[in-house]
Amino acid sequence: MSTHVESPSVRMPKRPTRKKHRAGFAFGSLVLGGRTYEHDVVVSAGRVRKRKKRPSKRYRDWFGHTPLSMDEDIPWDCERLIVGTGAYGALPVMVEVKREAHRRGVELVMMPTPRAIDELEKAGPSTNAILHVTC
Repeated sequence: MSTHVESPSVRMPKRPTRKKHRAGFAFGSLVLGGRTYEHDVVVSAGRVRKRKKRPSKRYRDWFGHTPLSMDEDIPWDCERLIVGTGAYGALPVMVEVKREAHRRGVELVMMPTPRAIDELEKAGPSTNAILHVTC
């Protein structure tokens, strides 16, 4: 006859409200939180999702590249929005996006993606980001 001994339940520590992203960048891909992305991403409240740039594609001929436009789902629920403009800083950001950031009182910071990733790692929970992986 065997006796069964119940082990005490293991309590997992609570996750922080903002994930810190161990990050890296190479032309065409970036690493956030240990996961590699080969497409543009949006970081909102510590969560990473794919950037849906299809709404901005209609402006591509004007800029020679698909810009960041107000037609996209921009994560405005922050105090600071970092836009990684690509390896060489070539992602266009439409003036309407800049105006909307000002209107909302959101600090808009635009810089090449490798620097943007560094800034995001240092940022607090009130910072969101849009990161472009090429150009």
